[in-house]
Amino acid sequence: MRASLALLATSIALCSALAPSAYATTIYAASSLSKVVPTIAPGNTHSFSGSDTLAFQIENGAPADVFLSAAPLYAERLHSKGLCTTPVVFALNTLTFVTPISNPAGITRVQQLDRPGGYRLAVGGKHVPLGIYTRTLLGKLGLGRALQKNTVSSYQKASDLTSVIALGSAVAGFVYTTDWHANRSRLRPVPVPKSAQPLIRYMACAVIRPGADTTAARAVIARLLSLNGRQALANAHFGLPPKT
Repeated sequence: MRASLALLATSIALCSALAPSAYATTIYAASSLSKVVPTIAPGNTHSFSGSDTLAFQIENGAPADVFLSAAPLYAERLHSKGLCTTPVVFALNTLTFVTPISNPAGITRVQQLDRPGGYRLAVGGKHVPLGIYTRTLLGKLGLGRALQKNTVSSYQKASDLTSVIALGSAVAGFVYTTDWHANRSRLRPVPVPKSAQPLIRYMACAVIRPGADTTAARAVIARLLSLNGRQALANAHFGLPPKT
């Protein structure tokens, strides 16, 4: 009897130990999603960083189940390599040009970036979505050389860039509009022509790898696309794609 009870206890302990790894879903997501994704998909493991960094990690065998990219480029690249399912658009965004709330440089127009003298700017790195979108916007405004005319610090994570400007370590920069809304008491927006806005689409896919829980991954993506998921994204000031 004691032997049977001991065996039962061991079995229960073993099942308990295995449960988290058997059911936990690992979500690799763009850093601009760090506030909203845990509310839509709680109880999972979340890793937030630049989309290019996360895609590179997945390509090299990182144990992700879901990939949420701030740009189609990286999700589509993984899909083309057979590393994730067909990506779907689940959210939209725009850019906001911001200064610290005190606006120490007195910047009131984005065109001021074209003046000689050099502002301290914070921008996304060349290969991260925020940086790509920023350069697209500047190009549309005829300000393609603005980053050469100013002192620029580049960041891989949108959240880091936002904090740098809010703390006054840079006098201006481009952030996601969602990040501006989350830091409105610390950041001052500067108008940007709507015609210059790039198309910013967030894409989700289930990672294909040995041991990946694609069923659970698809369930996470379904929550993002659900009525509740869309409402949470809208509450965080993301735009929403048309329902399919």
